[in-house]
Amino acid sequence: MTHTISIDVLSQTLTLHDETGDVLMQTQVSTAKNGMGEQMGSNCTPRGEHIIRAKIGAAQPLNTVFVARRPSGETYSPELRALYPQRDWILTRILWLSGLEPGKNRLGNVDTMRRHIYIHGAPDEDPMGVPSSHGCIKMRTQEVIELFDRVPPGTPVTILG
Repeated sequence: MTHTISIDVLSQTLTLHDETGDVLMQTQVSTAKNGMGEQMGSNCTPRGEHIIRAKIGAAQPLNTVFVARRPSGETYSPELRALYPQRDWILTRILWLSGLEPGKNRLGNVDTMRRHIYIHGAPDEDPMGVPSSHGCIKMRTQEVIELFDRVPPGTPVTILG
């Protein structure tokens, strides 16, 4: 069964489709505060065709904090956020994206994977439906778990802008 994911940056939505195109899941997300773009260091969300290259965090507890794609040993809480107000919170699950279009989102200074662009969980109090990330696609914790459990590595992801 081949699922596909589409992310619409303008409407801030993520949609999971089955092989017939039927919608299995649709949710609000948060993409980059800096808008769309592919350049290394831009903190923008890359456009185009991607795949899920790796899934990280299977069976980790809810609100596990990840730093450099590894559990930090911390569990997110508002109190922890107050201690580190500038931190980019990556929680619970990570779907690491890799671009498929050389020169657009793959290789060189536009490589999505080398830019560490993910679909990942975020604190539930973070607003969805408005751009606020550092380039990644943020989701509510329970929704990222649902998506993570439904898609294998290699799942196509299209980011439209």
